[in-house]
Amino acid sequence: MLFRLDPQTLILLIPALIFALSFHEYAHAWVAFRLGDNTAARMGRLTLNPMAHLDPMGSMMILFVGFGWAKPVPVDPRSLNDPRTDMMKVAAAGPLANFILAFSGGMLLRLLSGTNLLTETILVMLLYFIQINIALAVFNLIPIAPLDGSQIFSGYLARTNPGLAWKIQTYGPQVLFGLILLGYLTNFSIIWMIMRPFVNFFMLLFAGISI
Repeated sequence: MLFRLDPQTLILLIPALIFALSFHEYAHAWVAFRLGDNTAARMGRLTLNPMAHLDPMGSMMILFVGFGWAKPVPVDPRSLNDPRTDMMKVAAAGPLANFILAFSGGMLLRLLSGTNLLTETILVMLLYFIQINIALAVFNLIPIAPLDGSQIFSGYLARTNPGLAWKIQTYGPQVLFGLILLGYLTNFSIIWMIMRPFVNFFMLLFAGISI
C-alpha cells in the first residue's frame, strides 16, 4: 500500500505511520481468514507486528523519498466462499481499518479537548495520526491497481465491462507510478488534488478541523 507525506514530517511520525500501515495489512489478513482463506495466517501476516508487514524497499522509500508501501497480504481467491465478492470485502478491509483508526483518534481528541491533558504536542500528534489514516484510506480507495480500490471496483466491472477491468489491473501500476513520479518531480500532485477534498471532509467529520 502506497502513502505519501512530507519526509521531514515522517521523521516525527514514523511510529504512527508504521502502525497505520500494519493495521491496514492486518485487516486484509483478518477478513481473508474469516472468509475462509488462511494463506496470510500461514505466512505469519495475521498479526499487528510491523516486522511482518513492512517491505524493506518500501520502508527505505518512506525514509528517503517521502512515499513508500507495505507488503501486500497474500490472498488465495480459490479458498474463499465467493471469490469475486469476498475479494472485494478483503480489499475494502484495509481502508475501512484506517477509517476506524482515524475515527478513534478523533474521538480521543474530542474527549481530551478542553482538558489539561491535551498539550500542544499531543494535539499535533493526534491530528497527524488522524490525517495519516484518512489519507491512507482515501489513497487506497483510488481505483487504480495495485491499490485496494481497483480490487473493489473491478469486482463490479468484471461483470459489466471485463475488458476495462483487465486494463485497470494490467496498466494501473504504470499509471500510478507515473502520477507519483510526476508529483514528486514537479511538486504538483494530481493524486493529492483528487484526494484533498475527501481528506478534508473526513478531517472535519472526525476531528472538526480541515487541512
